[in-house]
Amino acid sequence: MTTADQTSPGLSFTPFSARTQGAPGFIQDVWDKIPLPRWLLITILVATAFLLVSCLLCIICCCCRCQQKKKRVKKETVGLGRASNSTSAHLVQPDVDDVELALEGPKSGRLQVSLEYNFRSQELRVGLKEAADLKALQAAGMADPYARIHLTSDPQKIHETKVHRQTLSPIFNESCVFQVAQAELPEAILVIQVLDFHRFSPHAPMGELRIPLGTSDLHHVLEQWYELGPPDQAKQEPMGELCFSLRYVPSMGKLTVVVLEARGLKQGLSDSYVKVQLFLNRKKWKKKKTSVKRNTSNPYFNEAFTFALPFSQIQNVDLLVSVWGHSRLSRGEPLGKLLLGCRATGHQLHHWSDMLAHARRPLAQWHRLQSPEEVDKALQMKKGLRLPLPDS
Repeated sequence: MTTADQTSPGLSFTPFSARTQGAPGFIQDVWDKIPLPRWLLITILVATAFLLVSCLLCIICCCCRCQQKKKRVKKETVGLGRASNSTSAHLVQPDVDDVELALEGPKSGRLQVSLEYNFRSQELRVGLKEAADLKALQAAGMADPYARIHLTSDPQKIHETKVHRQTLSPIFNESCVFQVAQAELPEAILVIQVLDFHRFSPHAPMGELRIPLGTSDLHHVLEQWYELGPPDQAKQEPMGELCFSLRYVPSMGKLTVVVLEARGLKQGLSDSYVKVQLFLNRKKWKKKKTSVKRNTSNPYFNEAFTFALPFSQIQNVDLLVSVWGHSRLSRGEPLGKLLLGCRATGHQLHHWSDMLAHARRPLAQWHRLQSPEEVDKALQMKKGLRLPLPDS
């Protein structure tokens, strides 16, 4: 009995090859039914395949990185566990030098200073080259630094450098000379203070350097970098501050001094006033003073004084501004003085120069009062009659 005879008359079988031939026709029908051009469909399919491949690659890379991190952590753990005790102590405990540096605290910066002593003339020449890595005291991150130099053996003589604007690494390139006897060298100390200049507020100290001359080899020229220490505010004895403005009109020959206010004056003397004097050729010439402010160490004056001063005499005039105080039990005594003019130094000279450079404009500035003895010594006042100027 054949195979054809074994099958039922109502059944028919389709060969396998005949069934597979229907697939291409189905895909073609679906492709034809999509209402899009073929180039757009091909682009969509390629983009989708690219996105899928990219996602798979990203997942594989992330898994590889996670495995590498786990392996590194395991290796480090094993390495520390197998390490000897000496190696662990070396890694954990800091050196003695590191501990000393940590105890010293943050540095205030560095100064490059040169010292040269002349044994014949007994003069010490101090050269202040530059500063670096100063610490800003304001949130802006910058400062207006300047340096103040003096010797402990002669604290009355102070040299102040120029103010350098908006920098933490000023280049000074200034020098000054101090008269120091050879017998005073073992106990003399050179003090260099770096301060942040503020026109309408107290100057903030940024750092201080103290160089003992007795331990320095002054037989040769010394030039090196020094670390700035923190400012020694305990040894500073301020006598107070005074704010006033200057205005000069060359065409009219008039100098106007406006005494604004003072602060931080001596507490024992409750009453205070300000005296403004002009010296011509180091001789007393003109004088005016403010009213007395009682029972306050921060008096407010706001009084203006005008002096006739021809421009031809501007080089020969010194302006002396002094603050006086008195109480019921004592007569008036000077609390502090300031000397301005072409022979002045420091911020007083800068204020006077700014007044001449900006004619007709009032320029106000705070000044730290200096000791009366120091100003009188710098003024070197001559005795004589008051000299009147023409048209004064």
